[in-house]
Amino acid sequence: SKQVPVVVIFSGKRKSGKDYCTERLKSELGPETAEIGRLSAPLKLAYAKEHDLDYKQLLSDGPYKEKYRKDMIRWGEERRTKDPGFFAKLVVAGCTRPVLIISDARRITDIEFFKDPAKGFNPITVRVEATEETRKAR
Repeated sequence: SKQVPVVVIFSGKRKSGKDYCTERLKSELGPETAEIGRLSAPLKLAYAKEHDLDYKQLLSDGPYKEKYRKDMIRWGEERRTKDPGFFAKLVVAGCTRPVLIISDARRITDIEFFKDPAKGFNPITVRVEATEETRKAR
């Protein structure tokens, strides 16, 4: 059976520096040891398929994503209501390294999924904080 990865969960508001921190951790641990899992990636892929949209554009920070942001959030919440661990399960299933770094836990249910003792993750959680001024400047 597949070994359970060590999970490091980063959370924080938009533009707080989560991506920067997760990329630094990955580079310190090395690509053969760690990989970054984004809970938003499987959400965006499923949303793009269901709505016939450009997945790569939805992953970007451009106006294309902004156009669909509100509806994508609503759609993702509907999925999470049916199954709170829906997107987390997809990320874990795709993990191929001993350390899985979750770069975008935004909901309590995302963190609770990994903290469930029955799943055996025993995650490390990191909260990234930035001032409102710093976030606006990004």
